[in-house]
Amino acid sequence: MDLFEHDEERHRAGAPLSDRMRPRHLVDMVGQEHLVGERTMLRRAIAEDRIPSMLLWGPPGTGKTTLARTIASETRAQFVPFSAVMGGVPELRKVLEAAAERKRLYGTRTILFVDEIHRWNKAQQDALLPHVERGAVVLVGATTENPSFAVNAALLSRARVFRLEPIPTAALVSLLERALGDTALGLGALGLKVDPEALTLLAELAQGDARRALDVLDLASKDAHARGVPLDRAAVEEALASRTLLYDKSGEEHYNVASAFIKSMRGSDPDAAIYWMMRMLEAGEDPLFVMRRLLIFASEDVGNADPQAVQIAVAADASLRRLGMPEGIHPLAQCCTYLASTVKSKASYAAWERAKADVAAHGPLPVPMSLRNASTASMKAWGYGEGYRNPHAEGGHAPGATYLPEALVGARYYEPTEAGFEARIRARLERLRGPG
Repeated sequence: MDLFEHDEERHRAGAPLSDRMRPRHLVDMVGQEHLVGERTMLRRAIAEDRIPSMLLWGPPGTGKTTLARTIASETRAQFVPFSAVMGGVPELRKVLEAAAERKRLYGTRTILFVDEIHRWNKAQQDALLPHVERGAVVLVGATTENPSFAVNAALLSRARVFRLEPIPTAALVSLLERALGDTALGLGALGLKVDPEALTLLAELAQGDARRALDVLDLASKDAHARGVPLDRAAVEEALASRTLLYDKSGEEHYNVASAFIKSMRGSDPDAAIYWMMRMLEAGEDPLFVMRRLLIFASEDVGNADPQAVQIAVAADASLRRLGMPEGIHPLAQCCTYLASTVKSKASYAAWERAKADVAAHGPLPVPMSLRNASTASMKAWGYGEGYRNPHAEGGHAPGATYLPEALVGARYYEPTEAGFEARIRARLERLRGPG
């Protein structure tokens, strides 16, 4: 479908309001000022008709397809949409052959718009690569997934990544008002009386998604018109039914929310920690995934500053498995708020990292003879175990004894902090280690 066909399509009866109201020009776009505002690099590139291949990355309804179409309408390129879901390599090759022929005969560039490019496998992406390199097509890919994960490195290196942000509430309200006032493509012919609070509510609940905001507005407006009532908060709430949380258990937002959860606990903010935990659970996350993060955190981030933290996490895990959900939320919440509130130390984590680095750097250093297991007479004759001092025979500590390989004597891996119980461990180790 080219742009002219698209214009006919969006005028047809029954086309979604979000499609009918899709702008054709950059000046009509709402949001994304950081990309297409005055004096931005992309705005200049469009004006000068020197569009690079690019990947448009952002949440649903933020204008990826709209931006691609406006780029095509404001340049001299042919716009060819291609679905990564519906089209395979044979269909792609036909499109690429036509693009090469168009450029050869008429000097016309082709903007190949690949929606949901993250759904393409490596073979499909590789088939496109040489054509992008030769300039046969200008690739504009749209994705809701982080391109670093979803697009292979070779293709990613040949395209600029532009990140689209959720559309601000005020911009969404402006878009909704535009749709309500447009008699040709929008809802202006309905002549509705509109409560401004209803539009603000709808814009807030749309969570930055213009497509969702417009399509809910369409449903609410037509229902209000049919019943002869104003478009008010009640109409919007009924049309919206319920909010869906932005959270894809296999996508980037999964990792973003989980990261916010962990960092809130690490920052000793139980309020934020319980909020992010509920964001995950309410969006359908597996409670055992959350519990696993709590178990890891209790050891990695709390450690010996509060040895009880691991016990609480293990007990919460056992309780969750025994209770199931929804009752399992109680031990989850208790564990989350405890871990967020208690003292923190990464000293144990840092200790194994340092030890691991020395293992990698020095390889399998020989075990000192005094520490070797002398389980046979021959081993004893070879000197295994010779010189070993039993701490129990010396009051619990053998001053001056060394237990590391000779090349690492004096190395310090575990350095307890002054936090919580770890302060007592630190004081004891300072006495045992002595000066130095």
